[in-house]
Amino acid sequence: MKTIERVNSFVGRYYFEILLISPLFLYLAVSTYSPVIQVIGMSFDANQEQTGFEFGFYNYISIFGHFQFLQALFNTFFISMVGLALELSLGLFVAIQLNKRIKFRGIIRSVYILPLGIPTIVAASNMRYIFDTNGFLNNVLMSLNIIDLSIDWGAGGIITLLTIVIADMWKVTPLVMLILLAGLENIPEDIYESAKIDGASSFQIFRRITLPLLKPAITMALVIRGIDSFRIFELPLVLAGKSEPVLGTFVYSEYNEALNPYTSSAAAVILLMMIILFIVSYLWFSGTKEVSYQ
Repeated sequence: MKTIERVNSFVGRYYFEILLISPLFLYLAVSTYSPVIQVIGMSFDANQEQTGFEFGFYNYISIFGHFQFLQALFNTFFISMVGLALELSLGLFVAIQLNKRIKFRGIIRSVYILPLGIPTIVAASNMRYIFDTNGFLNNVLMSLNIIDLSIDWGAGGIITLLTIVIADMWKVTPLVMLILLAGLENIPEDIYESAKIDGASSFQIFRRITLPLLKPAITMALVIRGIDSFRIFELPLVLAGKSEPVLGTFVYSEYNEALNPYTSSAAAVILLMMIILFIVSYLWFSGTKEVSYQ
């Protein structure tokens, strides 16, 4: 009875707020939560007519025995970790430069964020022209006598993975830069002036002031980009095809080419677990303590 009374009291007190956010919860329930629950259920459905099993881990056992799954798992992890490290480093460097009082800073910022407005599939097609066997990059390298024969950037191996990382960096590093730039602009100038008066070097200021106070922005950038990098799909599909699959393209291939929604669902659930594990692990190791400017 007390629980029901507390719920009624809460609803009566925040009736208008609940009314306002109800459409959002309804939208998420229909478009997000319901499909996710359905996919999780399908991942444990073993398709009894074909396998003889009704329910269990058959689909997970099956995909771990698939010749491309472990490769896709490694490629996804490699692209995500290397890409995040490079995007964060380059984004932080550019954000620090654009945070300075330089001429035409607004125009430079606008030009730098242009890749964000380009659809990913269009960016992937443009990158294909650059990294094609007869593409721009090979022509430049051959004209400079650096190489004698054209390099097949999409043939597979580490060179193809790095090609995908570079293409992804071009597209999304501006987003990381914007997040970090917003964090830098929120750091009071008085702190830097006090540190300079006390004789702190530029490296000491960066290490002991900028990085600690930028921690909330770094966390936001890593979480947003971490989720997106694990879900990478268009760039590997266009640049590498089946030579270097990732989990996103593996799920697509199992569903549309192998016509097996059950193993496709199992791979999608593993991808979801990787994203959740990455976020929880980072928040665990980085801590949740807020940084104060005071």
